[in-house]
Amino acid sequence: MKKLVNDPAKVVPEMLQGFVLTNPGVRLAGDGVVVRADHDVLRQRGQVALVSGGGAGHEPAHAGYVGPGMLTAAVVGDVFTSPSVDAVLTAIRAVGGPGGVLLIVKNYTGDRLNFGLAAEIARTEGHQVEMIVVADDAALAADGGNAGRRGLAGTVLVHKVAGAAAEAGLSLAEVKQEAVAAAGSIATMGVALSACTVPAAGKPGLELAMDEIEWGLGIHGEPGVERGAIRPADEVVDALLARLVADRGISAGDRVALLVNNLGGTPTMELGIVARRAVTYLGEQGIKVERAWVGTFLTALEMAGCSLSLARVDDQVLARLDAPTQTTTWPAAHVGRVASELSFPVSLVENVAVSNVPVDGDSVLWRTVETICASLIEAEDELTRLDQLVGDGDLGLSLARGARAVLEDKAQYDGSDDAAVLRGIAGTVRRVVGGTSGPLYAALVLRIAGTLDAGESWPVAFDAGVRAIAELGGARIGDRTMLDALIPAADALRTGRLGDAVIAARAGTESTADIQAARGRSSYLGDRVLGIVDPGARAVVIQLEAVRATVEEKVPAEG
Repeated sequence: MKKLVNDPAKVVPEMLQGFVLTNPGVRLAGDGVVVRADHDVLRQRGQVALVSGGGAGHEPAHAGYVGPGMLTAAVVGDVFTSPSVDAVLTAIRAVGGPGGVLLIVKNYTGDRLNFGLAAEIARTEGHQVEMIVVADDAALAADGGNAGRRGLAGTVLVHKVAGAAAEAGLSLAEVKQEAVAAAGSIATMGVALSACTVPAAGKPGLELAMDEIEWGLGIHGEPGVERGAIRPADEVVDALLARLVADRGISAGDRVALLVNNLGGTPTMELGIVARRAVTYLGEQGIKVERAWVGTFLTALEMAGCSLSLARVDDQVLARLDAPTQTTTWPAAHVGRVASELSFPVSLVENVAVSNVPVDGDSVLWRTVETICASLIEAEDELTRLDQLVGDGDLGLSLARGARAVLEDKAQYDGSDDAAVLRGIAGTVRRVVGGTSGPLYAALVLRIAGTLDAGESWPVAFDAGVRAIAELGGARIGDRTMLDALIPAADALRTGRLGDAVIAARAGTESTADIQAARGRSSYLGDRVLGIVDPGARAVVIQLEAVRATVEEKVPAEG
C-alpha cells in the first residue's frame, strides 16, 4: 500500500503540525493535543470546555472539530490507538477553568480507561471534570457478549449539540445533560467495500473480495458483524436504515437528523446516491428528515464505504445543530436543510416542426440505427477497456448510454423522412451523451440530415458530416482521433462501396496505434498510448460494420 508519509512513527505529529500551520484558530498544547487559540478567553469567562479525541486515522475527527461552537480541545493518539492518560490530562489542564470540563469519549476500552483515569487525576488537582461515553453502534446488541456498543460517527453530532450548549453559557451539569440525551438518541451503522491500511502495519486489516462487503464494522478497520455479497446502493441504504429505525424505535411522524458519513475512500458521487435513497426511504416511512448532512466526518483512513447516523430531534436539538460553528470541518449553518421539492418544472418544448408520422421500424434507416445501437451496447466493455488505457474510461459507457436512449426515444421522432429521423437522433445524442463524443456525434448526424435535405446522396451527406466533426473539434487526420477512421471511410464511400469504407476505417484505426495523440485526453500521455488503437476510431469501425451488415442484408444489390 502506497502512502504519502515520511516515517510511519511520525505520521501523527507531522499531520497535526500541518493542520495547525494551516488553521490559525488552533494551537498545539503538547504531544497530540490541539486546543482553541482563544482557550484562555473561554476560561476567564467561565465557559464549559469540551474535550474529545481518540486514535488518529479518523480525520477530520477530532482536531477538525476544535473551534467556536464545538470542541475546545482534541487529543489524538497514534493511528487507531487511544491517546495516553498524560496526553488527556495535558488537554484538561490546558483548557480547564471555572466552568469545568466535559470529556466526550467513544465507547472503546482504551479510550474509556485513559480518559477516565485522566479525569480522576484532574479532579484531585481541583478541576471539575465530567465524562460521557457515546455508544451509537446499532450493529451490536446493547446487551451482547462483547465490550459494548462502539462509538461511531454519531459522536460528531454529540460534539455539535454539546458545543452549542457550552457556547450558550450553560453550566457543566446542563451541558452534560444535553450531551447524554443527544448520545442516547443516536444510532449508527456502517458498511465497508474495502479495508484500510495502518501506515505502520503496511497491509490491510481485513480482506474483502471484489464482490463482498462488510456490514456493521467499527472505525478501526476491524471486521463487522456480517459479510455478504455486494448489493445495489439502494438496497444497502434500506438495510442500514431499517436497522437504525428499529434500534431507536423511530416511527412515522418522528423528526430526525441524518448524517451520511464517508469512511474515507468513498467518492462524493456515491455519497450523493446514498443520501438520495436515505432521504427518500425515510420519507416513505413517514419519518420527517429535518436535517441531513453528507460528507467526510469520521473516517477509518482510506476505507471505502459509508456509515449512516440517525438521531431523533426536537426544536431544542435542532437549535443546537443549527447554532453557528467555526471549525475546519462542520458544514456552514445553511447546509443540512432538506429541500421540500426535488426540482423546478422546466419547459422542454423545442422550436421544431411537429409531425404525427411515426418512424417506420422496417425502413433501411431504422434497421441500420437499431443495428448500430446494438453493436455499441455490445461493445461497451471493449471500448471501456481501450479508453481506460488511453483516456478517462468513459467512452464505452457514454456510447452505450446514447444507444439505449436512441432506441427508447424512437416514438418521439418525426418519421417524415430520413433527415427528420436523424435530427431527432441528434437531439437525443446531444442530450444524453456527455464529454466530447456527444457534441461531435450530434454534429455529424445533424450535418448529414441537412445535406440530405438539400437533395444530396448518402455518401455526400456522410462526407459533409465528417467535415462537421473536423470543423467543430479542430482535429484532422493523423491527430489520433475518430477522424483517422472517419475521413478514410468517407473518401472510400464517395468512390466505392460500403465494404471499401469499412476497410479504410479499419486501416485508419490500426494506424492510430503508431501515433502520439494531438487532441483529447490521450494527448497528455505521450508515447504511453503507442501500441493501442484510438478508442474513438475503433467505435467508428464498429458502427460502420453495423451499417454494412444491415444495408447488405436489406439491399444486397447495392452493397
